Amino acid sequence: MFKDLSATPIVATADLARARAFYADTLGLDLIDENEEVLTFRTGKTQLGVYRSAEAGTNRANAVAWDAGKDFDTVVEELRGNGVRFEEYPDMGMDLHDGVHSVGSFRAVWFKDPDGNILHFNAM
Repeated sequence: MFKDLSATPIVATADLARARAFYADTLGLDLIDENEEVLTFRTGKTQLGVYRSAEAGTNRANAVAWDAGKDFDTVVEELRGNGVRFEEYPDMGMDLHDGVHSVGSFRAVWFKDPDGNILHFNAM
């Protein structure tokens, strides 16, 4: 039933202006649509919805994951340059150096948006 339908990941925010600044300026996503309740950003071949909610930041698991592929190191440095602080999860059983988790050829960083939603970039 859903196999041919496109999906849009969504995250909640308490403050649309703050979320707009983070997703557009810090992450560099293009804002393609907005109204008083929802921002829609282009990210690769998909879209990311950011909507106003009193429940913003209550999810304690990954909200959005991106595959940075060969651009992983560049993305990490750009995020650092934009003031993003990476989360560190030493109990995951991965090597951890300066916020970058790795195991084999897999590398990943986790960070939070201003509402506390957990975002994730990786490379395999």
